[in-house]
Amino acid sequence: MFLNLRCLVLLFDVLFTVTVLSAQSNQSRIETYSREGQQALMEGRYADAEKSFEKLRELQPQIAEVHANLGLIYFEQRKFSEAVPELQRALKLKPSLAKTESLLGMSLAELGQYHEALPGLEKGFRSQDPEIRRMSGLQLERAYLRLRLETKAVEIALELNRRYPDDPEVLYHNGRIFGGFAFLTMERLAKVAPDSIWRYQAVAEAAESEESFDIAIAGYRRVLTLNPKQPGIHYRLGRTLLARARKVNSSEDFLNAEKEFRAELEQDPRNGNALYEIAELKRNSGNFAEAQSIFEQALSFHPDFEEAHVGLAYVLAQESKLSDALAHLQKAIALRPDDEVAWFRLSQVQRSRGQAEEAEQAQMRFQQLRLEKSKQHEPDLQAYSKEEVSRQTLDSNDGQ
Repeated sequence: MFLNLRCLVLLFDVLFTVTVLSAQSNQSRIETYSREGQQALMEGRYADAEKSFEKLRELQPQIAEVHANLGLIYFEQRKFSEAVPELQRALKLKPSLAKTESLLGMSLAELGQYHEALPGLEKGFRSQDPEIRRMSGLQLERAYLRLRLETKAVEIALELNRRYPDDPEVLYHNGRIFGGFAFLTMERLAKVAPDSIWRYQAVAEAAESEESFDIAIAGYRRVLTLNPKQPGIHYRLGRTLLARARKVNSSEDFLNAEKEFRAELEQDPRNGNALYEIAELKRNSGNFAEAQSIFEQALSFHPDFEEAHVGLAYVLAQESKLSDALAHLQKAIALRPDDEVAWFRLSQVQRSRGQAEEAEQAQMRFQQLRLEKSKQHEPDLQAYSKEEVSRQTLDSNDGQ
């Protein structure tokens, strides 16, 4: 999930006043960098602001506001890995920077470090500043969902609905959380913002979930027409093209899906889902060397990406790298013990390694999970989309 966070410059204006404390010989340079950096930041010239504040950091490493501003600049450029240490340094120097703590929580959430993000996000959600509270709430929903704390996510969604009843972005994300109440939420979205990006995206996702692929594709392309850089849309468009390609066996759709995944990576090179889907395309086409490289890239950014571990293990097994494949399957099962595909492939790898007893145990666990799955008739709680990535499945190549 990607959140379209509004420009933070005005929200974090408390950070912009940089105290000039230095020897007189440096005062002129500090004042110049401070003035130029603040002006560039206010005008949205983040690259220029970054240069000025990095020079200020060299001259005033003990000034918390310098680190806080630099963290904000990195955040605005989606350089979350660089933002986190600067924001942490600012808070160490000056713990009273409450807005910086909220921004740190958002940065950690964007990096997928949800447990670490919770304190800052929860504090931000209690802020008296309506926009800080709103942004922290949206990220908090995301963190709770990823941590499988659905009840807490619903509680936040209800509070956001109460405080921001006509906000298109809030309505969009809450629609996904509420599931069964999604129709009413989307109805209000259509009323208060009929021509918003969020309404078109909601319509596209609903169509995608119903396998109305042509409508979904048109909807996602409409969003990109309104905002070519809307986060996550190239990925969702690629997923829809991929689903249509599988249904009608369209080589053109497969090619176009990969193009969309790569377009998403141009905006966000750390997008593990896009990397994973490209790797899956390469794996399914038998290009194991390239698939391995891309799976490994995805895992370097997201080491707990369970499906990527399973996909990489398959590739490594095909290349007779059985010990490496075993390690990735064991990691996958530790992350999700009920993944039947991981257990089946584990049985294959153990058998290839001559571990007959371990292979039989893994095969028995696979059969048990498959039987349990066949007895389940639980409703789909994801109202507007299926899995965020293509699940690993067993096919003829797995030798069933």
